Amino acid sequence: MTDKRRVIALGFFDGVHIGHSALLERTLVVARERDLIPSVITFDTHPMSFVTGKTVPLINSAEDRAGLIHRIFGIDDVIFLRFEAATAHMPWDEYVRHLTDEFGAVYLVAGHDHRFGYRGEGDADKLRAKCAELGIECDIIPEVKYKGVTSSSTIIREMLIAGDIRQANEYLGHPHVLTDTVRTGYRLGRTLGTPTINMRFAAGVLVPAYGVYATRVYLGDGAERMGVTNIGVRPTVADSDSVTAETHILNFRGNLYGRNVRIEFYERTRPEIRFSGTDELRERIHADCRDVEAYFNNL
Repeated sequence: MTDKRRVIALGFFDGVHIGHSALLERTLVVARERDLIPSVITFDTHPMSFVTGKTVPLINSAEDRAGLIHRIFGIDDVIFLRFEAATAHMPWDEYVRHLTDEFGAVYLVAGHDHRFGYRGEGDADKLRAKCAELGIECDIIPEVKYKGVTSSSTIIREMLIAGDIRQANEYLGHPHVLTDTVRTGYRLGRTLGTPTINMRFAAGVLVPAYGVYATRVYLGDGAERMGVTNIGVRPTVADSDSVTAETHILNFRGNLYGRNVRIEFYERTRPEIRFSGTDELRERIHADCRDVEAYFNNL
């Protein structure tokens, strides 16, 4: 039980794309008009992964979902519920009452295709009816289309897997993002004159197409730099299937080990390539740096 009065946006919000934006913007409008706390309720893992036993590859980690919602919309109150057996078997009407009793929901906002409760039996019409019964308000947001196509996490995943980062960003409404703690790597980049920071994708988060990307790097202290990010298995210098995101930060010197860093992806400049040796690799990395500088300078 809580004494807080919230307007709550409901959904999983994978990617926090332009369809989600319409929902979250409405949540902010209602919060201002009714003097309510703008909030988001989502889950730690994708419900379909739990229900089917098959992993749904996610666009973002939970950390990045919360970070995007905060940075873009200024919503700090992002509540992650644990999706487990009790959640999966909760009747849809009991779930709605849980939102009011436990989280102080007096206004709910959901997408037109939002399903909830046991076997997804709850839908937009049932949500409206239950809210009316409970004496709270409800908005259902219609689908959002871009270039005639409905924006969805599914289509964005397909674009990322294909390496079409520019189009994915259009449907996201912001650059695709990866946040992680900088890890110790092989230090080869340092010997090549292009030191890198090493990051990994969280378990369950999809890996975009292997290759080199023009990125912006946010160092956590307000500093921002251009970056050259290679996603892949480093075929020239490693005999491993371990996927990493290695970023050379242009015009930067410093030690970032253990720091939380955010990478934003703008353009895939080339696929991952196996080179004949480190000399050819060094030349290509320097060329990649020039390509990335040219890309950002021409924006």
